[in-house]
Amino acid sequence: MDELEASQNSIRENKINIHDFANVSPKAVLGKGVVVGSGAVIGPDVIVGSNTWIGPNVIIDGRVKIGSNNKIFPGACIGLEPQDLKYKGDPTEVLIGNNNTFRECVTINRATFEGEKTIVGDQNLLMAYSHLGHNCEVGNNIVISNSVQVAGHVVVEDRAVIGGCLGIHQFVHIGHLAMVGGMTRVDRDVPPYCLVEGHPGRMRGLNKVGIKRNNLDKENKDEYLQLKRIWNLLFKSGYVISHALKIAKKENLLKSSKKLCEFIELSISKGRRGPMPSLISNNK
Repeated sequence: MDELEASQNSIRENKINIHDFANVSPKAVLGKGVVVGSGAVIGPDVIVGSNTWIGPNVIIDGRVKIGSNNKIFPGACIGLEPQDLKYKGDPTEVLIGNNNTFRECVTINRATFEGEKTIVGDQNLLMAYSHLGHNCEVGNNIVISNSVQVAGHVVVEDRAVIGGCLGIHQFVHIGHLAMVGGMTRVDRDVPPYCLVEGHPGRMRGLNKVGIKRNNLDKENKDEYLQLKRIWNLLFKSGYVISHALKIAKKENLLKSSKKLCEFIELSISKGRRGPMPSLISNNK
C-alpha cells in the first residue's frame, strides 16, 4: 500500500470530508470530522484538530498546528512565510487553539527565526481581511474587526476588542479587556481596561462597556471603584506617570488595579520592546 492510499484509508476511517478539488498533502494530519472545501491547499507539516471546518480556497502551509472546532472561511492563508526581510527560511511555526473563527481572507504569518512561533489562543474572532504578522501572540476571547493590520511582535491580551480599518505598529502590547476604536492609529501600548481612539490613538477613559459586559462592576464593586480611582490618578491627576505609579503602589491594590499598574510600569520601562508573555498567562 503506497503512502497516498494509506492516507485515503485513514481519512475514510476518521470520517474526514475532503472535497475532490482540494489539495491535501498525504503527510498532513487531520482529526475526526474535519471538512476541507473545494480548492483548499493543506501542506505536509500541517496538523488540524477534530471538527475544524476549512472553507474553499483556504491555504494552510508551513509548520502549522490548529486545534479543534475552528472555522476558517474562504480565502484565508495561514502559516505562509513572514513578510520580514530577516526571514531566511527557518522552520518556524503557527500555533492556533480551539473554537476560533477566521473570516474571509484572514492572513496569519509564521514567525521569523527558528524556535519562534506566531500564537493564537482560543475562542477568538478575526473578521474579514485582518492580518496577523510574524511573532504575534494573541490570547483568548478577542475580537479583531475587519481590515485590521497587525504588524510583527504584537501582543493582544484576553478579551480585548479591536475596531475595524486600523493598523497596529510592531511591538505594541494591547492589554486585557482593552478597547481600540475603529480607524485608530495604534502606535503605542494600550493598557488593560482602557479605551483608546483617534489618529494617533489617545486614551479616552476606561472601557466601561467591556467592563460591564464582563460583570466586573457588579461582581466586585470595590475592585471596580478602586480601578476608576487609580485610572484617574494615573491619567488625570497631573502627576508624571512614574510618580503616579509610586503613589498607587502604596495602596493595597486589588487584581484589576494591580494589573493596570504592572502593565504601565513595564510599558514605560527603559528599552521596552517585544512581547510580555507573563501578563498574557496571568489573564487565564
